Amino acid sequence: MAENENNLNEDEQHGQYEDEKIQDVIAVSGMYENWFLDYASYVILERAVPAINDGLKPVQRRILHAMKEMDDGRYNKVANIIGSTMSYHPHGDMSIGDAMVNLGQKELLIDMQGNWGDIRTGDRAAASRYIEARPSKFALDVLYNPQTTNWQLSYDGRKKEPITLPVKFPLLLAQGVEGIAVGLSTKILPHNFCELIDASIKHLRGKSFKLYPDFLTGGIIDVEEYNKGLRGGKVKVRAKIEEYDKKNLVIKDIPYGTTTTGLIESIIKANDKGKIKIKKVIDNTAADVEILVELANGVSPDITIDALYAFTDCQVSISPNACVIIDEKPVFLDVHEILRHNTDQTVSLLTQELEIKKGELMEKILFSSLEKIFIENRIYRDIEECETWEAVLETIDKGLDPYKPDFYREITQEDIIKLTEIKIKRISKFDSFKADELMRRLQEDLAQVEHNLANIIDFTVDYYQNLLDKYGKGKERKTVISSIENITVTAVAANNTKLYANYKDGFIGTALKKDDFVCDCSDIDDIIVFRKDGKCLVTKIQDKVFVGKDVIYAGVFKKGDERMVYNMAYVDGGTGNSYVKRFNVTAVTRDKEYPLTKTKTGNKKSKVHYFTANPNGEAELVTVYLTAGATARKKVFDFDFADLEVKGRGAGGNILTKHPVRKVQLKAEGVSTLPGTDIWYDATIGRLNRDERGVLLGNFKAEDKIIVFFKDGSYELTSFELSNHYNQAQILKIEKFDSEGIVSALHLDGDSKIVYVKRFTVEAMVVGKNYSYINDSKGSKLVHVTTQGKPIVEISYKKKGERTKSVREMDLSEIIDKKGWRAIGNKFPLQNIMSVKDIVQEPIEEEKTSTDTDDIKDQIQKEVESEDQSSKEGYDVGSSIDLSDDKKKDDDDKDQLGLFG
Repeated sequence: MAENENNLNEDEQHGQYEDEKIQDVIAVSGMYENWFLDYASYVILERAVPAINDGLKPVQRRILHAMKEMDDGRYNKVANIIGSTMSYHPHGDMSIGDAMVNLGQKELLIDMQGNWGDIRTGDRAAASRYIEARPSKFALDVLYNPQTTNWQLSYDGRKKEPITLPVKFPLLLAQGVEGIAVGLSTKILPHNFCELIDASIKHLRGKSFKLYPDFLTGGIIDVEEYNKGLRGGKVKVRAKIEEYDKKNLVIKDIPYGTTTTGLIESIIKANDKGKIKIKKVIDNTAADVEILVELANGVSPDITIDALYAFTDCQVSISPNACVIIDEKPVFLDVHEILRHNTDQTVSLLTQELEIKKGELMEKILFSSLEKIFIENRIYRDIEECETWEAVLETIDKGLDPYKPDFYREITQEDIIKLTEIKIKRISKFDSFKADELMRRLQEDLAQVEHNLANIIDFTVDYYQNLLDKYGKGKERKTVISSIENITVTAVAANNTKLYANYKDGFIGTALKKDDFVCDCSDIDDIIVFRKDGKCLVTKIQDKVFVGKDVIYAGVFKKGDERMVYNMAYVDGGTGNSYVKRFNVTAVTRDKEYPLTKTKTGNKKSKVHYFTANPNGEAELVTVYLTAGATARKKVFDFDFADLEVKGRGAGGNILTKHPVRKVQLKAEGVSTLPGTDIWYDATIGRLNRDERGVLLGNFKAEDKIIVFFKDGSYELTSFELSNHYNQAQILKIEKFDSEGIVSALHLDGDSKIVYVKRFTVEAMVVGKNYSYINDSKGSKLVHVTTQGKPIVEISYKKKGERTKSVREMDLSEIIDKKGWRAIGNKFPLQNIMSVKDIVQEPIEEEKTSTDTDDIKDQIQKEVESEDQSSKEGYDVGSSIDLSDDKKKDDDDKDQLGLFG
């Protein structure tokens, strides 16, 4: 019994222990939730997301604080700075070193010495023991002020560190930032230094402003969808690619976030996949980025440029996501709100600094006044008889009683003690005049501070303007803002594979090398197929795919191509009649069959008599043969497809004949029946288009060309392919080429320094070749070029002794007849030309007689002779063009006036 009772007690005790244990258990789900939230909060606040007040992550702030503590004006080893930062940052030296290099490469806050790597090439910085740094002058001006800094204890409680630095500049937007936290990320793109200051000033003035990213790597950016840096927005960034010559392209800038090494690797990868065709890539990057891309034989430079944008890192899309820490919480703001916050903070910080300075000045004035009263009223002598310290303080305090009402605050015991610390030597050399002068200067400084406080907005504007004047040089915008058109990848992909077809069995693909060759194509193309039963479908190119038996045509499908016209004659199984039709196929659903016959149910008796695909809308003449049993009297007749209109895919067509047809046979090739294409030129992006963007160049047919006149005095004929690229910075005029038109040009001869006029027709017409029509000597320049039928121009010029310019209209056709394009031309009557512009006039109905023309030419010849005589007599020809032999004076004068813009 006793043993049983003992066992029972043990069971009860065990049960009670288990109950207590159960009460202490914490659910795993609760632990996970708490720990996850703690960790996520720590990463967001302490590692990944910057504070809005100073735009810095904690590691960046601690680096800059440690640098300021160590700063003595000389460079410090980065290894030493890292070691000092570790007393504030509870993480490894590698993370601090990487953050410091990243901060230095932004070229704003750190004055660097040594190899700090290169953001363009991706080269890493040298080891921290080999490179040095110190705070930049800009950082010292805008980052630090212990009096306005809020402090906290470091992670180990041994030191104080700033909660945020008192930054008086929109640093966050100037540097940009990227960070990934737990369930949260931020990406703020860098903006231009000068534009940020201008925007801050506009905000202070109550004006609107706009901010767009700017990158140290340069390039071209499309900000149409930037959305002020908020989530959901994006920017497209392109490298600057130019045509070095017909066989080479040169890449001069790279997109933000890429490197020359990564860019070259992406080009090689695209070439290996067959997306582009190049021979080799050469990296000549040194002080400036320069990557040469050598093209394969027969490859278009313009199409290759588009292909580089479409298939390589030469174009990237960046999605910003502006997230910052405000009051210990992550908040999503747009860049305009961030700039307003930073600008208002600058006003607040400057106000605090002025208030502190005001207090310091008032204290200086107060003590200077006490000192003057103490010495001039010889109060120091009254304390000689005092026997105790308390008596000394009481005597001085009593001596100051008559003056206390004049002070801005009560006189404390500390003030009296400071008076007792004045040395006898200072008292003996006290100069009342100098004391008054010091008081006057302090009063003036105080008045200025109070004025600044009363006009704090103007003071802040002046502060920002001073920053711009002091540090803005060399920080101009590097990234060009422009529109970037969307590139259709199928239109620019290189033909890297071959298409084959088994027409009878109905298979097409790239692996059917034993069957019929169709065409060269890209591995991303779509293929359109037409069958004998009057159906078509579009499918993705594959190694081998079944598309239906009795294929009559297969080719590359181009979506939206309205110039591809299909001509077809077929017999409709439902009615037995034969029809003809001309149609486009511009948009379809992939792998869906579309009937092309009158009966849309797909009658098995329907079949195609005749079919052609015409890339430019050609319409041929065919001969129709009826069967021998046909009841028609005329069993053979011709039909011209040009008589039909081009309609949609679903149109049934026109009746060809109601009698049975034996065959339809080609009789004669046709010509295009389509109207010409209207072509526009968009100068913003230097591209042609059919979307009515820019200037209408005209209506173009297949044989038409475009002529481009360049600022260097040359011209080039091009096709009107939409893939053409034009460097707008080099272009003076671009228009539809008229082989009968006459070109009129004014040009400065570099040898004689004389302006000549010439008129010529374009004789050299090799497409894609550049022809110069001015003297190739050094200093030769094109002044003006026009293709107007009546080349009347307005000339602005100066004469000797005249401060104002003269303006005159002249008809260039009355000065010189048409000559060869290589001729130098005739000397122009006016030489000191400031500007020239065309004058468009209505056609003149009455033609001039030959006698009138001869009279005008005689008058002009007299003017030329008069100009020559004026030149001999000391006529001033150096305002814009110096005809004298003094070459140095010539260059100086032209530089001063900015000849021809």
